Amino acid sequence: MAEQHQTLPPLEWIRVFEAAGRLGSFTAAANELGLTQAAVSQRIKNLEQQLGAQLFNRRARGVILSIQGESWLPHVQAALNQLLHSTANLFELPRRKVTIAASSSVIELWIVPRLRGIAQQLPHVQLSFETIQHLPDYDRSEADFEIRFGEGSWPGRDAERLYAEELAPVASPALLKEAAGNWETLPRIATSGPRDGWRDWSLATGADIQTAPTLRFDTFVQALRAAEAGAGVLLGSLPLCDGAIQAGSLVCLADRVLRMEAGYWINWPRNRPTFAEQGVLVAILRTPIIDADL
Repeated sequence: MAEQHQTLPPLEWIRVFEAAGRLGSFTAAANELGLTQAAVSQRIKNLEQQLGAQLFNRRARGVILSIQGESWLPHVQAALNQLLHSTANLFELPRRKVTIAASSSVIELWIVPRLRGIAQQLPHVQLSFETIQHLPDYDRSEADFEIRFGEGSWPGRDAERLYAEELAPVASPALLKEAAGNWETLPRIATSGPRDGWRDWSLATGADIQTAPTLRFDTFVQALRAAEAGAGVLLGSLPLCDGAIQAGSLVCLADRVLRMEAGYWINWPRNRPTFAEQGVLVAILRTPIIDADL
């Protein structure tokens, strides 16, 4: 008996089914794929006829997946993702534009010093930045990469740590002279956000610092500029303060540092294909300037 082979439907029909099933709407699928609603409806109808099964239940206010459609959708999505990733890995095309979403402090203090190195190694890439002010803004971002503070685990995303977060008090040399080296008596600067603060520093080091900070900023870069201007002592992120310390505008005031488990991670959607420049870009952003020769 001759072996029978199942003929696969056209990939375009399957792609339309995946979009309509994921979005729960023929109209939304049409908008995403650049088709008309009628074209989506016709492709779904053709697919159902070839498969001999109804994939959607049509209702007055839209469509919902049938039992068979709901069962088939995850298999279709897995197959399309595998095809997408294998294509990207085998036939990587250069990217001309890459978007990164991050806080203003990370952009200015961590990324900007590495732009020259990126330009040298990826001269054809145009970088575009989105400034993230609040955590929910990430949900609305469609950037290629995001830089988030946390422990490196976000649903549906791959991540690599940029640097280990270490905190220590820093101040301008001029301010330190005024205190004759006794920096604990100087005004203190605090930063709102996810990092540990002065209370955590006191508990971890046993330092006797009781008075409340006299200045508080909602971005780290503003607090850093205030410290450079001699406004007080900042419990600074040493990786982000490194440029100021190297330039001599800030001095680290303690040998001990407060190490945090959480930190900043560069991350990207797991279901998007990689591209040729991705590894180089991530490597540059994770490399300390002192070792990068940038």
